[in-house]
Amino acid sequence: MLRQALLQSNVTRLGLVERVLSSSVTSVACLVFLFINAVMMLTLRSKRVFRETSRYILLFHLLLADTLQMAISQVLYLMHAYRIILTYPQCGVLIMLTNLTNDISPLVLLVMSLERYVAVCHPLRHASIITVGNTGAAVLSVWTFSFFQVLTMVLLLVQFPFDGLESLKMPEQCSSASIILLPVSDHYRTGYTGFLFGSASLVIVCSYIGVAVAARSASTDGESARKAQKTLLLHLLQLGLTVLSALYNITLMFMARVTSWVTFIRMQSFMFVCFFFMPRCMGSLIYGLRDQNIRAALTHYFCCLSKVAAAPVKAAIAS
Repeated sequence: MLRQALLQSNVTRLGLVERVLSSSVTSVACLVFLFINAVMMLTLRSKRVFRETSRYILLFHLLLADTLQMAISQVLYLMHAYRIILTYPQCGVLIMLTNLTNDISPLVLLVMSLERYVAVCHPLRHASIITVGNTGAAVLSVWTFSFFQVLTMVLLLVQFPFDGLESLKMPEQCSSASIILLPVSDHYRTGYTGFLFGSASLVIVCSYIGVAVAARSASTDGESARKAQKTLLLHLLQLGLTVLSALYNITLMFMARVTSWVTFIRMQSFMFVCFFFMPRCMGSLIYGLRDQNIRAALTHYFCCLSKVAAAPVKAAIAS
């Protein structure tokens, strides 16, 4: 009995250590990616040219949705790691916010792809079609459409007979699967997700084909067309990585059957960073490294930050 108790104590201690390590890894990664996105968003609001150019406005809202998604995903991960149980209303709010920000990203990518298509294939009409006002209307439409989708999920959720429950406290940890209580909610979410990502993929692919065809035309700026093609391919890659996040739970279920518990915990942290954080930071990496205007502003911004950070060190050395 004493040996069994000691063994159980060691397993419990090991489980706590693994949870602390995994949550630390994801928390550090989350903070790094949040910092990158935050710097990008501050940069996009720092100059008038960024605030009044359509593609930069769209990029700002893409980063805003991705940043919120990363933060909420990390909160859910930590609650899952430390086995925190919520009530149905509390979990519902977190999951609906997750769905809202998750749905906005592919829609903004869709609009950004159309903007690149118009810029290359209809350059003379670009200034009259892609205006700040039209861009604002497109962004408002994206957020409104996503909000009504979430509202539909809420209306389906409240159809569940909660009055028959002894308590609103959930029997398991909060997740997207645990908040889907009726088959109709599952069917709706699956169908909507397939339609959303399928439509976004179709628009990006069609935009890429249109730009590729236009690149062969003598009247089209070849360099601009090639840059647009690369951007559209990166948008498609970003969308594909976002779709992979939907396979996260399926992959975890498979790994839980074929690996040890310790290996499973460690791989879970790695996959969480790859499936949830990397796609949400690609917008910053794509535009931060490729766009000359943003790259120049970021360089200036980081130089200022480094000077501010180095000032206390220099003062301490001088004293």
